Amino acid sequence: MEASAGLVAGSHNRNELVLIRGHEEPKQLRALSGQVCEICGDEVGLTVDGDLFVACNECGFPVCRPCYEYERREGTQVCPQCKTRYKRLKGSPRVEGDEDEEDIDDLEHEFNIDDEQNKQQQQLQENRHITEAMLYGKMSYGRGPEDAESNPPQFPPIITSLSRPVSGEFPLSNGHNHGELSSSLHKRIHPYPVSEPGSTRWDEKRDGGWKDRMDEWKSKQGLLGGEPDDVDPDMPLSDEARQPLSRKVSIASSKINPYRMVIVVRLVVLGFFLHYRIVNPVHDAIGLWLTSVVCEIWFAFSWILDQFPKWFPIDRETYLDRLSLRYEREGEPSMLSPVDIFVSTVDPLKEPPLVTANTVLSILAVDYPVDKVSCYVSDDGASMLTFEALSETAEFARKWVPFCKKFTIEPRAPEMYFCQKVDYLKDKVQPTFVKERRAMKREYEEFKVRINALVAKAMKVPPEGWIMQDGTPWPGNNTRDHPGMIQVFLGHSGGHDTEGNELPRLVYVSREKRPGFQHHKKAGAMNALIRVSAVLTNAPFMLNLDCDHYINNSKAIREAMCFLMDPQTGKKVCYVQFPQRFDGIDTNDRYANRNTVFFDINMKGLDGIQGPVYVGTGCVFRRQALYGYNPPKGSKRPKMVSCDCCPCFGRRKKHRFSKDGLAENALEGEMDNNDKELLMSQMNFEKRFGQSAAFVTSTLMEEGGVPPSSSPAALLKEAIHVISCGYEDKTEWGTELGWIYGSITEDILTGFKMHCRGWRSIYCMPKRAAFKGSAPINLSDRLNQVLRWALGSVEIFFSRHSPVWYGYKNGHLRWLERFAYINTTIYPFTALPLLAYCTLPAVCLLTGKFIMPTISTFASLFFIALFISIFATGILELRWSGVSIEEWWRNEQFWVIGGVSAHLFAVIQGLLKVLAGIDTNFTVTSKASNDEEDNFAELYAFKWTTLLIPPTTLLVINLIGVVAGISDAINNGYQSWGPLFGKLFFAFWVIVHLYPFLKGLMGRQNRTPTIVVIWSVLLASIFSLLWVRIDPFVLKARGPDVRQCGINC
Repeated sequence: MEASAGLVAGSHNRNELVLIRGHEEPKQLRALSGQVCEICGDEVGLTVDGDLFVACNECGFPVCRPCYEYERREGTQVCPQCKTRYKRLKGSPRVEGDEDEEDIDDLEHEFNIDDEQNKQQQQLQENRHITEAMLYGKMSYGRGPEDAESNPPQFPPIITSLSRPVSGEFPLSNGHNHGELSSSLHKRIHPYPVSEPGSTRWDEKRDGGWKDRMDEWKSKQGLLGGEPDDVDPDMPLSDEARQPLSRKVSIASSKINPYRMVIVVRLVVLGFFLHYRIVNPVHDAIGLWLTSVVCEIWFAFSWILDQFPKWFPIDRETYLDRLSLRYEREGEPSMLSPVDIFVSTVDPLKEPPLVTANTVLSILAVDYPVDKVSCYVSDDGASMLTFEALSETAEFARKWVPFCKKFTIEPRAPEMYFCQKVDYLKDKVQPTFVKERRAMKREYEEFKVRINALVAKAMKVPPEGWIMQDGTPWPGNNTRDHPGMIQVFLGHSGGHDTEGNELPRLVYVSREKRPGFQHHKKAGAMNALIRVSAVLTNAPFMLNLDCDHYINNSKAIREAMCFLMDPQTGKKVCYVQFPQRFDGIDTNDRYANRNTVFFDINMKGLDGIQGPVYVGTGCVFRRQALYGYNPPKGSKRPKMVSCDCCPCFGRRKKHRFSKDGLAENALEGEMDNNDKELLMSQMNFEKRFGQSAAFVTSTLMEEGGVPPSSSPAALLKEAIHVISCGYEDKTEWGTELGWIYGSITEDILTGFKMHCRGWRSIYCMPKRAAFKGSAPINLSDRLNQVLRWALGSVEIFFSRHSPVWYGYKNGHLRWLERFAYINTTIYPFTALPLLAYCTLPAVCLLTGKFIMPTISTFASLFFIALFISIFATGILELRWSGVSIEEWWRNEQFWVIGGVSAHLFAVIQGLLKVLAGIDTNFTVTSKASNDEEDNFAELYAFKWTTLLIPPTTLLVINLIGVVAGISDAINNGYQSWGPLFGKLFFAFWVIVHLYPFLKGLMGRQNRTPTIVVIWSVLLASIFSLLWVRIDPFVLKARGPDVRQCGINC
């Protein structure tokens, strides 16, 4: 892949492609001549009369007769350029819709009976060549070189320095035709054309046959040639390499069994409690009682959906040394699978370029073979600031990457490495480390100054728009109407560091955007990256990261490969999800930004069922799973059936033989193995994946890789083609393939569809956190983030992919896994009963009524048992998970804060969108870096938003209710204090849960703690009312009151 060849911008629909160099004038690539088909690249040919064949009389778009007939027979029957329906030309067979056209019939050419046999023979010969190339392509990719002199296969360059004609659909070959391949349908959809004259190594390997490769494999396994006395000295290492790459670690029975017992006890107690509440109404407050009972029933239902998916929690261990022994043998090329890494960004003002640069630098310095790593940065805002910042990042990476690998730096994001407050000399023994570290820190500070200069420059947009260095207008000046852009900053032909070592690929991608097209926000950008990476590198695995999530553990990809490349269980794993960890959060984690309860408890529980849900970042995918394929089917044991004799408990099912004498079970096993090939041979590729021959080819390659015969120009054309705004029209992208559309939380939908197909996922928690990101510590930003998540869940609930009714047909989704997905979609609706329940204490204190009648001693046992079971469940859960009680309590507090604010607004907005069609805009969470003078200045900043109104109202009315209740008890005497304690406990439960929210409203208190202010106001109000009640300055008359007070005074 050639780097620094310039920015490529183009539009497939408009037949445009421009190569913009850094210091020269742009040159418009010339259009192809009219003699060449724009779809397959062959000659257009002549008609029977000797004239040039013209398929479309409206615009004259050059298309050959085979492509024209295929488009009329199998395609959309319209011209790719002007979208006019093709008319039947002389010599072409009729298709549906031709009867309405007034044209002269051509019966003598409509049915070519004489040429039928010649076409069949030519077709068989063509299929034979393609099948050989296809079989060899699948078997050879991913293997090392067959001899010591040969080099490992190189990926072809993507961008060339020469201007190449571009338009239409692009062939995979470079124009050298061998004669035996025609421009028929099979040339467009089969994986490989006949190899080019330059690919002799490919032809030699293909002609080698199976025997040599099998003999080589047997000799390596010790099954061929070798005497019994010959003992391999490396045999212990081979035995170690054959061991599993990971193992499942169950929670100790002493921890998990009491936990399960308490859950069952709590469920039983909850049943008795609800029965008591229903059969004992409060007649003088029937409205309050009914509201409370409905809320409690919903809370019980929500607790069941949240609790039981945590029934089988597990841990996992990985063995990186075994991975290296198996796939990285000394003296041989690395056999680790390639990985494409996606980084997505939209707005450089909310997602600072320096943050994105640190993420990219940590990727380029990852501990993985450099020829196996490709980094794709999606700029969905088409910002020149992001483009220039990425160019600076590529230059700085040439110095930063060798420094990290030389001294094994962790983490490998420079901002986080230089800011960490640890002893950086620990375990460092190289004498030059201190000197080189100081030099590198200076280089990074200069790099930051250059990035800051770019940011300052971008604050003022010129009236004529941004201009590039060579005077060319920036193609993305209009962010809503711009062509697709691709720039390869680092690659095989230009990506070397200061020490001459190769660097991973770094590719800038900005998909085409035009008015009138649905772009589907982040999900659409990720699907565009899938297609671009499939055309350029086609790694079998993909890692997606947000722009603020850097790689904190350089071996994170190896951790994921221990599961995905495991020969026993890896084939059925669709993705490996890592927990999210965050930097820059206050010590007390006031707003539960770490979300430890979810990542360390809920996700572990799901890992023991069918796997964790996909949470949007820090996830390594199997590419085939994103293509909508089903997992491979394992061999099933024959079922046991009973027989007539008593001593026999069962016998194996007899094999039923078909007419050909083969067992049907054997046939079924063969069908299972070839299920994918049979399916793909029958389906229409273009209607499923889109009209790109190169991309369709890549979907058939399970082990990834790019065909060696693919020319650079063809790959470049296809890359521009697959990011065009209309590419996904009338395909299954977003419905069955890639990231699923229909919700702003596309991550939940995407993982849910995979689990419904039968895939399982893995939760990987290495000792050193794999990835770290930033989280909003400001109250308003945090609530807006939770609002976006909750709104996405509401959208999923009302969509056709709702886990309540979707996915029952195949039965691949396990019930406890379904419970978890249902809980992720209905949890925002808990805001309605929670808001009502938090209002009840104030109403009870102000009206003097209560939600339950006077309870007896026996009935009080239900309440005591319920509270004990709730606390016991929480304590035992913390015991097996390792979560601290402070983190658990913060999570409980923010559950109430978010429930009565963000979740409530999410339900309202979701209902408005479903019922009235009122859509809401997606707001990117700000990821600005912290202030150097005060790392937590953002924590105390007050930003007004309507989300603050409901919790503020609840706080005020409950505080007023407490004051009013105590005043009423003082007025009525000691007999009213007993019922008051239950109401006060209820009100204080609400106030304590909303306490972090109140601290956020109060802001910074430099002198007086917030708790002092709260209790001062509360106690001052109580003592004031008490003072008025006592009234000590009024003298009381002793003895009988002589004033008449009524009858018989």
